[in-house]
Amino acid sequence: MRVRFSARSDVGLRREVNQDSYGASELPQATLLIVCDGMGGHAAGEVASRLGVDTIIATFSVTAPPDSALRDSFVAANTQIYADGHGSMGTTGVAALFLGSSLYVANVGDSRAYMVREGQISQISHDHSFVSDQVAAGLMTAEQARTSNVRNIITRALGYQPEVLVDIFTLPLLPGDTVLLSTDGMHGLIEDSEIEGIASMLPPDEAVQRLVDMANTRGGHDNITVVIAQVDEVNPPAESVAAPTAADDLAPPVAKSHAAPVERPLTKIGLLLAALTLVALIAAGFLLVNPAPVSAPAVTASPIPSALPSASALPSASALPSLNPVQPTPSATHSR
Repeated sequence: MRVRFSARSDVGLRREVNQDSYGASELPQATLLIVCDGMGGHAAGEVASRLGVDTIIATFSVTAPPDSALRDSFVAANTQIYADGHGSMGTTGVAALFLGSSLYVANVGDSRAYMVREGQISQISHDHSFVSDQVAAGLMTAEQARTSNVRNIITRALGYQPEVLVDIFTLPLLPGDTVLLSTDGMHGLIEDSEIEGIASMLPPDEAVQRLVDMANTRGGHDNITVVIAQVDEVNPPAESVAAPTAADDLAPPVAKSHAAPVERPLTKIGLLLAALTLVALIAAGFLLVNPAPVSAPAVTASPIPSALPSASALPSASALPSLNPVQPTPSATHSR
């Protein structure tokens, strides 16, 4: 996989300290990108976000399954921040792992992950915030949530409690895809359609700067962090092909269009009728070759040898096996 990425973080116009942090780790055959938005007293949010990024990178396991590795690294970050701050500081966290032909996203809080593909933008992560819950419950519209005075209240974070629930998302990747991570200082001021236009039209380094500048021109009321990654190439998924067995080598090729006709064996009745027909033909041929003399007295001869069973000895129609085709037994239907 080949991924190009760029990142920018800005304090904004109204904050004295930048409590956002971001990080990147180039792993064997993978790329890990992280964005955190810290919260807490003076400088505590900055410590929490930096600790979150560093712990996620340090504890990420390259040997574990990707989704489990991401979840475990977020849990480790939560444990570390909680131990250092005793619940007095915390941070959001969103991470994107590019591996093979797949994208793995982990999320806690309201920092976001977006996917831009073929001119369409979609939000991958789910916001853990009060207004997001209100929108999901139908008590608030998305536009009301964007301008609400309580939009900064989050319902889940790293470091505030001893345990944390981490959302994991998995998506297939295509060449040309663009993945964007951001804090609410950016996506809280810029519409998704505007984000899509900038991220898809400009290279990553220009796009991140343009989004930071746009957020500042619209007030810059919070710290602003943006990470953009463009996927240039993905690894095709490995196809597992079973080795042919001896039976496979001996098996005839299977027709792909029409099935070959199947020859059915004769039944017992069919064999008996065929035998009677053959005997009758032999007898008729013998009479034609050796006709009886006209002057000789008529001789009554049975065309069927006495050794063959008489008509009365043949099985009745009711005793014959049924010639109707056997109907297949319907298989049971299972529903999920």
